[in-house]
Amino acid sequence: MIKFKVVVAGAKNVGKTSLIRRYATGKFDKSTLSTIGVDFETKKINVDGTEILLNIWDFAGEKKFRLLLPSYMSGASGALLLYDITNKDSLEDLYDWIKVISSVPNGPQTKILIEAKIDLEEEREVSMEEAQRIYEKYNFQGDIISTSSKTGKNIEMVFETLGRQILKNSLKKCPSCDKLYPKELKFCQFCGSKTQ
Repeated sequence: MIKFKVVVAGAKNVGKTSLIRRYATGKFDKSTLSTIGVDFETKKINVDGTEILLNIWDFAGEKKFRLLLPSYMSGASGALLLYDITNKDSLEDLYDWIKVISSVPNGPQTKILIEAKIDLEEEREVSMEEAQRIYEKYNFQGDIISTSSKTGKNIEMVFETLGRQILKNSLKKCPSCDKLYPKELKFCQFCGSKTQ
C-alpha cells in the first residue's frame, strides 16, 4: 500500500472538516465545530487497482493558524483547496492559501479546486467563471469539483480524483519489477534496480 499525505485548506467555515468527516465516516453533522489548529484523518482508497492510504490534514481557516501550515505542508503530495459558493470572500481567500502552499519547498504537486455547499445553490455568490479564473491561473488538476457534504454529492469523487492525480504526478513504474515508486528516487524501493 502506498501512503500519501494530503492537506485540505481554505477559509474558515467553507466546510473542510465536514468534507473530510463525510468522506471518512459517511456522515454529516451540521453542528461540526471549527477546527482549532490542525486535525487529522486517515482513509484507505483503491484507485484503478492501486491501494492508497491517505493521511488527510485539515487546517483551521483562521488567519492566525496559517503560520502553522508550512511546517505541516512538507512532504504533502496533494492539496484540496475549498471555497464556499455562498461566500465570495472565501474564493478571494484562496489567493493567500495558494501563496502559502506554493512557498513550501517540496510542497504538493497536485492541487484540486473544490466548490463546497452546492446544496445551497439558491444562495450562490461565487460564479463558476470567477472560480475558473483562479483554477487556470494556478494550474489546478482535474476539473473544479462541486460538492455537498450534507448530501454527499461528489465527496468520493474528490478523493478518487486526488488519488489518481497524485499517482500520475508522483509515481512511475519500475521497468524491472513493474511496481510503482516515487519519481524522485534513483532506485526502485521494491527491487533495488537503478531507475535513472
